[in-house]
Amino acid sequence: MSAQGTPEMGRTAGDSKGLAKPTPKGAWTVTFLLFLFMVVNFADKIVVGLAGVPIMTDMKLSAEQFGLLGSSFFFLFSISAIVVGFIVNKVPTRWVLLTLAVIWALAQFPMVGTVSFTTLLICRIVLGAGEGPAFSVAAHAIYKWFPDEKRTLPTAILSQGSAFGVILAVPALNWVIVNHSWHYAFGALGVVGLIWVAAWLALGKEGPLEDTQVLAVTEPKIPYVQLLTSRTFLGCVIATFGAYWALSLGLTWFTPFIVKGLGFSQSQAGFISILPWVFGATIVILTGWISQVMMARGYTTRISRGVLGSVPLIIGGLILAMMGHVEGAGLQIASLVVGSGLCGAIYVVCPPMLGEFTPASQRGAVIAIYGALYTLSGIIAPSVMGTVIQRSGSMLDGYLTGFTINAVVMVGSGVIGLLLLWPNTEKARLTRGAAAQGTALKGAVSPT
Repeated sequence: MSAQGTPEMGRTAGDSKGLAKPTPKGAWTVTFLLFLFMVVNFADKIVVGLAGVPIMTDMKLSAEQFGLLGSSFFFLFSISAIVVGFIVNKVPTRWVLLTLAVIWALAQFPMVGTVSFTTLLICRIVLGAGEGPAFSVAAHAIYKWFPDEKRTLPTAILSQGSAFGVILAVPALNWVIVNHSWHYAFGALGVVGLIWVAAWLALGKEGPLEDTQVLAVTEPKIPYVQLLTSRTFLGCVIATFGAYWALSLGLTWFTPFIVKGLGFSQSQAGFISILPWVFGATIVILTGWISQVMMARGYTTRISRGVLGSVPLIIGGLILAMMGHVEGAGLQIASLVVGSGLCGAIYVVCPPMLGEFTPASQRGAVIAIYGALYTLSGIIAPSVMGTVIQRSGSMLDGYLTGFTINAVVMVGSGVIGLLLLWPNTEKARLTRGAAAQGTALKGAVSPT
């Protein structure tokens, strides 16, 4: 996609390098604010998993009930993502992002006092509805500041917010949980969310490269059915579904696994819990940098995005599959950290791939629908893990079986992604179809 958001088909990334507009002033300030937006987003997500053992103890929850709590976050996640995705096709992202952040903050405060399981469940559902559109809207906002060939690195930085949200939040929140109460951890996140709202009100701006309202009228459209059934869209959904299976287990079950499965204390588990995110953060930044370098050297986006994103997912699944066959807590943790951490590559490359062939006036909805579909694994994975643990002979066996299921999902989704991700040829095919459709329409209304 060009800097104006109009699809320019039939070129490799290297061919377009000289035609790209320069990055506007203020682009990196907005990128940093949206990075912090994702930091808050993932701190909100991780708190239930981090406080999992105290919550289960205080509220006398079974593994299945806690699995339901983890899944509840995703009940409205996908629906909300789709609805808001269509909204940002017409409404400035600045105000949508502000609204989402306010919802996050307000959803945390009821947990500060005594709370029932039902109230906790409802608050997590509301929070999920507010966070469902977060990454897709933030990516859409960033793409209004960067031309196509410069989008991978900002996307990587945006994705890094998830890792840093955990890396920064886990020690701080765990200190609050250990020294005070898990209730206050939720309250602290509410306050942090309101601080981000104030910063965004002061500094957040809409990107100047694309005017969504103008493009909605003037830009050629591609039917949504063609966009959503294209092999690259389907490949992105399936590949990221497998990656998000691992992520949702990490958010809900990693800390309980460290404490109840391996016997570490809550304090020790707090530090161990950041290891997958530190490794994942490295993978994300490396993927973004390598992808952008490859594109600058003329590699097609099939290689510099599609292959680069899906192969680590396959390798990660194979490493995770070894977890049940190694002895000792150290090797099991290492397998889990490296295996799940390699998933991060796919998050960096898929939104730019979708942006390659999607008109800018439709991009917000397409990226949101992509997010809504792949995050469905967030409903399934925590609940599956809870059921497996509940029905296993021992708790450790239950965890290891659950992570083996995760490995199978990752390898399968990675292989399918590798076969389907061809954004450069998708771009040309969809444009030819749109052009032929436009020519036919003109012929039908011609007076001659």
